[in-house]
Parts: sequence; C-alpha cells; structure tokens
Amino acid sequence: MRLILAPMEGVLDAAMRALLTRIGGYDRCVTEFVRITNQQLPARVFQRHCPELLHGGCTAAGVPVYVQLLGGDPDCMALNARTVEALGAPGIDLNFGCPSKTVNRNDGGSTLLREPERVHRIVASVRQAVSPTTPVTAKIRLGFYDSSLLEDIACGIEAAQASELCIHARTRLDGYRPPAYWEQIRRVRALVKLPLIANGEIWTPADARSAQQESGCVDLMLGRGALSRPDLALAIRRDQAQPGPAATYRPPLCWPQIQALLHQHSEVMARNHPRYAVSRIKQWLTYLRRQYPEAEQLFQRLKRLPDIHPIQQILALPEPQGLPHEQ
Repeated sequence: MRLILAPMEGVLDAAMRALLTRIGGYDRCVTEFVRITNQQLPARVFQRHCPELLHGGCTAAGVPVYVQLLGGDPDCMALNARTVEALGAPGIDLNFGCPSKTVNRNDGGSTLLREPERVHRIVASVRQAVSPTTPVTAKIRLGFYDSSLLEDIACGIEAAQASELCIHARTRLDGYRPPAYWEQIRRVRALVKLPLIANGEIWTPADARSAQQESGCVDLMLGRGALSRPDLALAIRRDQAQPGPAATYRPPLCWPQIQALLHQHSEVMARNHPRYAVSRIKQWLTYLRRQYPEAEQLFQRLKRLPDIHPIQQILALPEPQGLPHEQ
C-alpha cells in the first residue's frame, strides 16, 4: 500500500507538506498546480511552487514531491515538463481534476474531461518530452457532468503511457459533496493495467478500507482527511498493520500535540509567508474541527484576530515530548 499526500490549491503548500510528512506515513506528495498557458515558465516559478526542488525534490523528511502541471495545450505542457524535469523533480503530475470554475473557464482542470482525446494528447506529449525514467502521472475525476466518458479517459491515459492514474471518485458536478463513488473506479480497474490510486472522502482508517474494497485499489491519496487528522496516514498503516516510510508507531495525536503543531506552523508561516499566515492557520483549524472538538473552541477565539502575533500567544503552550519539530 502506498499513501500519497494530495495536491490542494491554497492549502497544501510546502510548509504543510513538510509538517505532515514529518509526522510520517506518506510515500509521496504532489504540489499545488502550476498553471501552464502559452509560454515557457522560468525556473523560479516552479521553485516557488515547489521549493523542495532546491533540496533534491524531497521534503525535509525525505518524501519525494511531484510537480503538478495544469493546462490545455499539449505542446506548452510538454515544454514546461522538460523544465521541471531539468530542475530535478522526482516526477510530473498532470491535473485533469480541478473543479474550480475559474480554472475550467481558462481551459484547465476537469473541463478537459469532456474531451478524452485532448487528455490523451496532453499526457502523450508530456510523456514523449521527458525521459522514460521520469514518472508522468495523471489525476482525474469520474467525469465532468457524469462518468459516461470515464473508460475512454482512462484508456487514453494508459495508451499515452502514463506511469499511473489517480481517480477522485466524484464528478466535477459533484464537487466535494459526499459521498465518493469509489465503486466507479472498479470499472477502470477492469480495463487498464496501469497502477490506480483511489482518492476522495477518506477521513478515517475505516474509510480507507472501504475505498480499497469498493475501488479495487490498494494505493490511496489523502487530502482533506490529512488536514483534519494530521496522523491519518500513520493511523491507516496501523489499522492495516503495514509499515511505511518515516512511520514510527506512536499513539494517535492528542489535542495538546495538535495545538503545539499549530504553534510551530504559525511560527514558520509568520517567518516565511507573513502575508497569509493568519488565513492559513484559521483555514487549518476549520479542517481540524472535524476531528477535534477543541479546534472549534480555539477557532472561535481566533477567528476575529487579524494579526499573527496574538494568535501565536494563544497557541503557545508547553509542547508534549515526542512531537516532530518544524524547520
């Protein structure tokens, strides 16, 4: 079983990838998407989205980070994929799943699922542009309005020689509304031989088991669930009695440990990204509320504070022993 940390635009940035992979259990991360239009982007753009490129393409915990590209022009996607490869990215991921209306209006993300042949051409162009040893992966949804084109999309991606395919088990029309239709992934499993990864509505170890059983996939991608439960990857491995990368088997994180992580993260954000440190801490708390009742109480205390320093004062508590520290 492989567990992959999902790309989440505006949420799972390098600082959060560092924090979650340090807790452990992840085999790989994927960056927030880099928007590709009609030009070759300079190296600094990719390094801004993926500062791990300056450190061997891995987080501080040693977890490889694939760079995700989003765009609708096969030639431009291929051109920029070569740049990403030259910068040392461990792999390249292609975004065909983003449901954002703004992204879709600009010919990116899940809107391309209405045109399976274009998806095929984009994957094929990127695959041909980079070394055969560089993984090229794709992330899709079940479809745009419905899943009627799912088999065509998946078979086209396989024919384009993608390394693997991650399927978010909802359509673009579904957005993020539960449930996730994991059983629909099994339709693809029966048709293609490339590795498949199931994604969507995995909040608990029980959800992980259900996703695997219904989809026929062993490998999973975790997104919002990882934010609501920072040790979710370890919990899944513990539940399935499987060792994993950087996985030391600790008891589930308790609230004082979570609050200490919040404080550590606030310090990193205040130092490196002061413009949006406040919004990111509040954003993370909204996810934590699903798992920790204390997060709701803390959010109510912090929600009207406009500056990071009073937030840090509230978060500052003696840190429990055994907690991984943020750099």
